[in-house]
Parts: sequence; C-alpha cells; structure tokens
Amino acid sequence: MANISVSSVERGLAILELLIESGEGLPISEIALHLSLPLSATHRLLQALISAHYVKQEPLSERYVLTLKLGAIGLRQLAGMTLAKAVQPVLDELAKKTCELVRLAVVEGDDMTWMAEAQGSTGNIRYHPPISSCHVPLHTTGMGKAWLATMPEKEAIEKVVARGFDTEPLGPNAIRTVAALRREIRKAREMGFAFNDQESELGLSAIAMLVGDRGKANHVVGAVSIAGPSFRLSREKLVSFAEPLRQAILQLEQIWPVHAHANNRGS
Repeated sequence: MANISVSSVERGLAILELLIESGEGLPISEIALHLSLPLSATHRLLQALISAHYVKQEPLSERYVLTLKLGAIGLRQLAGMTLAKAVQPVLDELAKKTCELVRLAVVEGDDMTWMAEAQGSTGNIRYHPPISSCHVPLHTTGMGKAWLATMPEKEAIEKVVARGFDTEPLGPNAIRTVAALRREIRKAREMGFAFNDQESELGLSAIAMLVGDRGKANHVVGAVSIAGPSFRLSREKLVSFAEPLRQAILQLEQIWPVHAHANNRGS
C-alpha cells in the first residue's frame, strides 16, 4: 500500500471542499493559489483524486470539477439514518455555541411535533423540562408563532381560535386575544423569527426560526428554537442568537431534502 501522509490527506480534502463551493469547477492555477502549493504538487493531488473517481477534468475548459461519487457516499450514509440522527450533530453544535437548550420540531399536517433536542447549558441553572406533549403549542411558543406567520392571517387565527387560547399551559405573557395574536404574527413575519417571552411558562424565554424545504417554495418542514431561563436571556441576548440559529437552519435545509431523497430511494 502506498504511503500517504497526513498533509496529503488534508490537502486532498481541502481540494474537495474548495470544489464543492465552486459549481463550475476551477483551473489548477486557482486551486494551487488557494492551497498555497506549487503547481506540481497540486497536479499530483488532483491526479490522485481523479484516480479515485472523486474529481474529473473537463476536456474543453480544463477545469477540475467534482464527480457524483462524493454525493453518492453522502446519500448512502443518510439512507441509513433516521432524520433525528441526521440532524443531531447540527443541534449539538448550536447548543454548544449558545450554551442553552436547542429543540427541533417538524411539521406534520396541521401540527408541529417535537422531534429532537440538545442541551448546551453546563451550569447549575438550566432549562430542560420534560416534553409533556408531543405537539408544539402554536400561539405560546416561538416555533408556533413563526409557523403561523407563514400562513394567510385569517387561516392562522382560525387555527388558534379553533383550538382555544386556554387549552395549552400558559405563562404570564401568553396571548389571549385575537388582536394580540394578530400583532405577534405580523411581528414574526417582519423579523423572520419569533420570540417566546414567558408565554408558554413562567421564567422561560426563547427565539425560534423555521426550516424550509429548498425543493419547494414557501414550504415549511420544521422549526428550531433556543430556550433558557428568562433572567439570563434578555431580548438583546436572544437577538444575538439569530445568526448562529440562521446558520444552523441553513445546514438543516441541506440535510432535509437529501435525507428525504435517500429514504425514497430505499423505499
């Protein structure tokens, strides 16, 4: 077996990551420049990747592009996972960054259902109650309000009114009127995310954002929230979570359609 150095493996992986970001491929000169390598060394690495069928060179442009092999490996991996297992690393990383509880819910028909979570708090005071119901309350949670904001306003209000404002456990700031619900829906629509300010229970604050299906315009498949004790999660603190939350959502939106496609291939 040929000797393979760690540096060669790292550089080979760096080439793959570079080509992933460039859909049209790259000439060897740009690859070498990015890796700060001589053209001769870059050429050897590319030839090794070509021999392993991960990369090919376009005959006309002479640019190097990825083959479908890397994607096929990813599909095989995801096909053996449940969706919860596939998304768990993303939730774990977000929980680690924010040091709070992260939860994922999925849309199932007219309901939103809890599916996975990750605890990031390492202190003595943490928010991590048991999930008493599999269904996410719509008008008292950030997740629910963010989802309602994607619907026609009349439909969203009718959905909540039909269930009743007092059917879920309530916090001191819970929405109890149609007028208040309308205001919250409009705020969530403008911001692109929603808050829970002691609405589902006393002492809990959270921010939530939706997960969309990239293959279907305006189609919501789930939501992610970051929650913790209100005394340390001011509105400003929650807003500071918006960007890491958005980055996690982008990762989940990449996993979601691929995972669904992988499962469909196996069914």
